Amino acid sequence: MKAIILEKPGEFQMVEVAPPNKPNPGEATVRVRRVGICGTDFHAFQGNQPFFQYPRILGHELGVEIVTVGKNEFRLAVGDRCALTPYVHCGRCIACRRGKTNCCVNLKVLGVHTDGGMREQFNVSLTKLHKSETLSLEHLALIETLGIGAHAVRRASLIPEDTVLIVGLGPIGLSVLEFARMSGAKIVVMDISENRIQFCRETYKIAHSVHGKENPVGQLHEVLSGDLPTVVFDCTGNGHSMRNSFDYVAHGGKLVFVGIFSGDVTFHDPDFHRKEVTLFASRNATEEEHKRILALMEAGEINIAPWITHHVQVNAVINAFPQWVDGKGGVIKAIVEW
Repeated sequence: MKAIILEKPGEFQMVEVAPPNKPNPGEATVRVRRVGICGTDFHAFQGNQPFFQYPRILGHELGVEIVTVGKNEFRLAVGDRCALTPYVHCGRCIACRRGKTNCCVNLKVLGVHTDGGMREQFNVSLTKLHKSETLSLEHLALIETLGIGAHAVRRASLIPEDTVLIVGLGPIGLSVLEFARMSGAKIVVMDISENRIQFCRETYKIAHSVHGKENPVGQLHEVLSGDLPTVVFDCTGNGHSMRNSFDYVAHGGKLVFVGIFSGDVTFHDPDFHRKEVTLFASRNATEEEHKRILALMEAGEINIAPWITHHVQVNAVINAFPQWVDGKGGVIKAIVEW
């Protein structure tokens, strides 16, 4: 069975591995059909992903097909196409007992803490599979990405009177944008890439944008008639950007860190105190949020087809990956086809 292993930063290998054992009760064997490439994968390739050990099989954005499953209460059957929640929680810790399975004390994320989907088949709990009879495999693979945005927006408790700034317009920023729009709040986007800003203008008809390298605070004051955003989502995973984001928040506002990097975030405490800023971390999503997203996509309320800019067959991914990391070719979301 084929698998692609990240042996160490910057070095992939295509290898043969043993097929999975017969699934246990409550599990299915799935065939990987599509893998979305995410910033987490890029960080792992570059050697700066927290919670990570090498070697590792990457891949947590997955569209899969069931190949083996027994009788089950979920009405899942061989041939079903599914999205997959790649977070394995313990069910016992303080976070799990409070329903916060996304930040379980003992959490294991496929492709990060344990091997992921860059392989032909593996076994997975039936509770992690979400079947769709209408969505494409590409869209099923991206439900996990959308979950990151859905969870972050839920954390922020947006209301229509809010003014929202989304910093970083990669797939995570776009996932935040999808759900922030549903709140009815006014939205401003920021990036250092004019191409990504233009993508938001054209695809999502976002009227207000800020270039991150050209006096962003001054631009925000101009766009918002002297005010600052009441809610800021930093989706960059860049320490410099995350530190600067404190400057963008209005008095009494909220700052949500959706991205993550290996380092410390510092801020000027008198300004933080003076503004009475509320700071949130947002990690992963829950199975309930993934189910909600699947239903929204099936109803046609979310269309992420414009995100998918690159498709490659599995045999080409090793050569393509370094170009995606470097940002060449205007990649927004790359999909690997197995």
